[in-house]
Amino acid sequence: MAHSTQVTGKVSELTAALALISNGWEVSSPIIDEVYDLVGRDPLNGQFATFQVKTIRKRTDRNNEMVIYSTKGNGEAYQPHDCDYILGVDGDRVFMAECTGVKEMWASESSAAKRWVELTAEVPVEAEAV
Repeated sequence: MAHSTQVTGKVSELTAALALISNGWEVSSPIIDEVYDLVGRDPLNGQFATFQVKTIRKRTDRNNEMVIYSTKGNGEAYQPHDCDYILGVDGDRVFMAECTGVKEMWASESSAAKRWVELTAEVPVEAEAV
């Protein structure tokens, strides 16, 4: 059986993919491991973008602030040449931020939607009818 962190990570990736699809993106994932988790085609301009998906953690010692640890396994921050966007997943909520090379992105519950773009992760209406 997969390690619980692998399961959590994969659930976050699938939730992020659903959020992108729900917002009109075409979404793919690489067949082999890459520095990014997903590739998407923007529905507005047709451009492709790469995404690194991270599970948001709540810091109970800091008033439950939300933090996206945007680091690789070696502790280095993802850089703009690694991926275009970081997608932070909190349950069924997905937040998108540009990859700027910072190791941590913080937001309170009230400021998250102002600092990051929130994507809705829900099944498109057309898919429900199938």
